[in-house]
Order: sequence, then C-alpha cells, then structure tokens
Amino acid sequence: MNSKVLIIGGGVIGLSLARELHKKGAGRITIVDRGPIGREASWAAAGMLAPNIETDTSDDFHRFGIESLELYPGFAEALLEETGVDIELERSGTLRLAFNESEAAEVDETYQQQILRRVTVEHLSGASVRSIEPSISPAACGALLYPNDWQVENRKLISALRRYAEVNGIKIVEDTEVWELLTRGRRIIGGKTSVGEISADTTVLATGAWTSLIKIGDACLQVSVKPIRGQMISFEASEPLLRHVVYSPRGYVVPRADGRVLVGATVEDTGFDKSTTAEGIDSLKDAAVEIAPRLRGFGIGETWAGLRPFAADGLPILGELPGYENVFVATAHYRNGILLAPKTAEIMADRIAGGLNSKYLDLYGVGRFASAANATAFS
Repeated sequence: MNSKVLIIGGGVIGLSLARELHKKGAGRITIVDRGPIGREASWAAAGMLAPNIETDTSDDFHRFGIESLELYPGFAEALLEETGVDIELERSGTLRLAFNESEAAEVDETYQQQILRRVTVEHLSGASVRSIEPSISPAACGALLYPNDWQVENRKLISALRRYAEVNGIKIVEDTEVWELLTRGRRIIGGKTSVGEISADTTVLATGAWTSLIKIGDACLQVSVKPIRGQMISFEASEPLLRHVVYSPRGYVVPRADGRVLVGATVEDTGFDKSTTAEGIDSLKDAAVEIAPRLRGFGIGETWAGLRPFAADGLPILGELPGYENVFVATAHYRNGILLAPKTAEIMADRIAGGLNSKYLDLYGVGRFASAANATAFS
C-alpha cells in the first residue's frame, strides 16, 4: 500500500491532522489505527475545552490552549457543513467550586492572579452559584465562573472527523498495529504493520499512549510517553440538572444535551490497564454527589476508562523526529487532546505541507528531552 502521508493513530489528533492536510492538498492520506478509529483516549474523554481552569500560569501552554479554543466555533461550524454532524459545542461556561475555608482561600488566590493576567473570570458566592445552578450542593461556599471555558461532545467530534475522512477519500485502516517504521538510510519511508508494509513519503506518529512502543529497526523511539488511566462514569438523569461544567477539587461533572451527566476522572499510573475498579467508581460517585446531591437518585448508565498520553513534563510533543527525515510526531496531549486538536492540526499541517514553523513546534519539540537528566527523571 502506498500513500503520500501515513498517519499512525486515528484519535482526535490524527483525524484532525488528516482533515487539515487534505484541505491543503497533501495528496493520498492513510490513517492506520491499532483498534477502531477514535476509540481510545479521544472516545473516553469528557470533551472539556478549559484552558483557563486547567492552568493557573500565564505561560505558552495557556496561550496554546486559548488559541486552539478560539478555533472551535469555526471548526464546529465547518464540520457541520462538511459532514452533517453537530459536535454540540456548548458555551455555557465552567464553574470551579470551593467546599471549605481552605478551598475558598485557593479560589480567592487564583482569582486575584487571573485577574492580573486578564483572564475572563468571575468570583461568585455560594448563594450566587446556586442562583445560576440550583442543583449545586448547599455546602459549596464559593466558586469561580469561567464563561470562556466550554465543552464539546467528543464522541460526535470523532464521528464528524471520521465522516470527513470517508467522504473525502482519506483511507482508514482499523485494527492494524504499526510496530516499526521503515527506513532507507535516515529517511522514514512508511511503517511495518500486522498486515504488511505501508509506504509513504511522509509519516506522522499520532499514537498517543502507545508512541513509545514503536521502533525504528532495533531501536526504540527517542520519545517517552506513558499511559495514565482515567476512569469515568455517567449518570442517566431524567431531567436537566446542570447547565455548566462543574469542577471540585475531587472531580468534575459534565452535563450533556441528551440528559447524561459525565463524571471524571481518576489519575492512575497503571500501565496499559483500561479496566475500571470499584474503588475508582466509588470515588467518582462521591465526587459527583458532593457537587450535585440530586445525582444520588439517578442510576449509573456507563462506566469506562481511557489512557491519557503523558510526557515527562506534561506537555505535548510536536514536530520532527530528530535524526530522521520525513517523520513527524504529534502526541502526549495528556488531558487536553480534544482542546488542542484544532491548533495542533493547523501548525502540524502547515509544517508538513508548507514547511512553515511555529513557536509551539520549537517549544514542544522532541529535542527538549535530549538531556540525560530528563531521561533519567522519567525512567
């Protein structure tokens, strides 16, 4: 099988990049995934688009998240027009709750810092929180409201991106593992898979938590990514309970348009084990009921877990693979794959199809892990 561009990994990053490359006329594109397309971390996610609540520093990563968030309205509109799939971009905002004096003090400090950084955020009393969300627990003594932290239905996003690929001739190869990159000298010319070889002019690793398992010949990639399990549950609410995404220090709840209320998520270093546990599920139920006590009266509709791809510094890995030609990496988005997909696709497609650079490729390149100190710290 021959292709101009081979994308290994069919999650939200790989699918979004395939769409951008197609729009730039990149030629024949093939996406290969070790399982069903989009059914790993992207499917397991909660779809939160929260660059402000997920970071409390005014650094480049925060800016990266903001720039990607700003692409979402146009991204959602274009996908609806291109595929007929509404990805349910919801812009009600996100609440961060405090339940005791210590948490209230942390909320106050965060508010002061973010006001100085000109983050759009509002400080609410407990009574004010319940005036906009009556189902919030009376124990909540205050909150921050982030009107510009949104959510999207991530599973519909995956469905839309897959549909785009199908109607535009992007080849999808599922249930096919790529374990080795093919080389000709220092040039990567494709991948060796469980069903044969796929040759390509350009190869992209969008392989998430499985990135470090791919080899070049007998050597492992110089890219260290590990899986971090996140367990989740959903309640089947018979009536609308919440409008906002709501965080507490112990978890978060995400209301969906179809009546489900998602609850997440654990953070566990358990290798490639995607099973759920009684302890994990109980902790999520407790976190949900603390936020909205009425959830106690509804049944759990689904339990699941996903594996977030985590690099040593918690930041994405983007750009060329040093020492080789025609191979790129777009992985390690950890908790922010859905949020960062549009911007990642934009800058990676600009680099691959047009040779353009971005400061984010410089910041998040593989080369930052070159020192032995970093390698040792992560081992």
